[in-house]
Amino acid sequence: MNVAVTSPIKLIADIGGTNIRLAQADAQSEQKFTDIETYQCAQFDSLADVLALYIEKKQLNNATIDACLAIACPVDNDIIAMTNLPWQFSQKELKAKLKLNSLTFINDYTAIAMAIPLLSDEQKVKIGGGEVVAGKSISVCGPGTGLGVANLVPVFVSGKQQWHCVSGEGGHVDFAAVDDVDIQILQFLRDIKQRVSYEQLLSGYGLEQIYQALCATEQPDTKLLSAKDISTNALDGSCPICAQALAQFCKVLGSFAGNLALTMNSQGGVYIAGGIVPRFVEYFKNSGFRARFETKGRLSHITVKTPTYVITEQQPGLLGAAAYLLQQ
Repeated sequence: MNVAVTSPIKLIADIGGTNIRLAQADAQSEQKFTDIETYQCAQFDSLADVLALYIEKKQLNNATIDACLAIACPVDNDIIAMTNLPWQFSQKELKAKLKLNSLTFINDYTAIAMAIPLLSDEQKVKIGGGEVVAGKSISVCGPGTGLGVANLVPVFVSGKQQWHCVSGEGGHVDFAAVDDVDIQILQFLRDIKQRVSYEQLLSGYGLEQIYQALCATEQPDTKLLSAKDISTNALDGSCPICAQALAQFCKVLGSFAGNLALTMNSQGGVYIAGGIVPRFVEYFKNSGFRARFETKGRLSHITVKTPTYVITEQQPGLLGAAAYLLQQ
């Protein structure tokens, strides 16, 4: 008598400080995941409670479950403590409590990186020239609350290409000024910071600091503005300093992304993620981003040939967690 073998359910999650999105990875689905549910983290005492609710709602209590959870904090140790939530837990204890077959936590930028090879043309927007070289390294950086960075390198398992994510803290490398405005911003920040990293300019807080640096020279009595207000005023043309701040933000991002391309030889493309740039893609296309990206002296031939994209997919964390599980 033949006994049917049921494949494990592939549970995936994208866990942020405000929301947690849960779904099931499915290689046959065009989206690569199904059964998505979104919960507000503040309504639950623990991650285990949210996962248990989803498992019960989808009637998975008796299923074999492999889980891959993307989370916005370090995942190297067994104990995970979230930065913006009072959630602290042991990975081993969570796996045992929920009776999971396997449990893998990945950093949110590892998930975003893993999503990139699955993106369609409708899930990304190309900025400038260059063409993807298949099987070459891919880089991603994302200005948001901070500056996330990750890289994908191709590996071969049993003769089949897969992707391995090399993550780190690349957003915290030293900021290097390129033009006179960069120097002006650097001088301003050096008076108030012990050290100036790229994240000090390429984040929501960074855009605010660029604006403050420009105001200090041109209009010292100008009131402080939020990153959202600065970008809004820049896009509608109501504030020249806001416009200059956003323009410089895009240029600095171009320099940083170009540095990634040189460091990793990212002929597979350099991708921009995060919560800031996707809000003004059309502006970004016509900004100084690509010129700064390409301008790398005698090695400019590398960056000129390297394509750049903005990720517009709404659920890159879930897509990346699905990609991680599906290639295992």
